[in-house]
Parts: sequence; structure tokens; C-alpha cells
Amino acid sequence: MASHSHSEKHAHITTYKTYLIVWAALMVLTVITVYVSYVDFGTMNVVIAMAVASLKAALVALFFMHLKFEDSITWVFAIFPLGLLFLLITMTFVDTFTRVVVP
Repeated sequence: MASHSHSEKHAHITTYKTYLIVWAALMVLTVITVYVSYVDFGTMNVVIAMAVASLKAALVALFFMHLKFEDSITWVFAIFPLGLLFLLITMTFVDTFTRVVVP
């Protein structure tokens, strides 16, 4: 009988069905992205486009890059840069809204 230590890594095998479901979701989100580009939602166009793009990126990272099955430290290294990017974008928007237009 073989003994297993807790430090051993076990490979996760994702089924073809899961890959096909994620691929179909990505195709639907791509159609939504194209549709949104033709409809004028005003200032919400950028927000909708970024939300759809973020969802697509999350699906790719979770399933095709197998982040869903990784250790928590991998999540820290994946989420921390995204948090910094969010902070940078937020600070840029705050600065943009406080600027005075010079005639």
C-alpha cells in the first residue's frame, strides 16, 4: 500500500463537457460584446464592455488556466495585481472628475 504525503500535488483533469460549456459561454459573451458595440447606452457602453470582458477573462483564467483548482497562494498572486490595477483606474477616474476645464 503506497502512502501519500499531504504535500503531493494531484493533477486535476477537466472534462471535455466543461470545456465545451465554458467555450459556449465565451461565444455567447462575444456575441453580447458585438451587440453592445452597435447599441448606444451612453456612458454605460464602457462599463458594459468592461464587465463582459472581465467575465470572459475570469472564465478563461478559472477553467483554461486551471486557477479554479489551485492553492490559495496562487489566488493571492492572481488577485493582488488586479486589485492594484483597479486602484489605479479608480484613482485616475477620481482625478479626472476633479479637473477644472480651462476655457
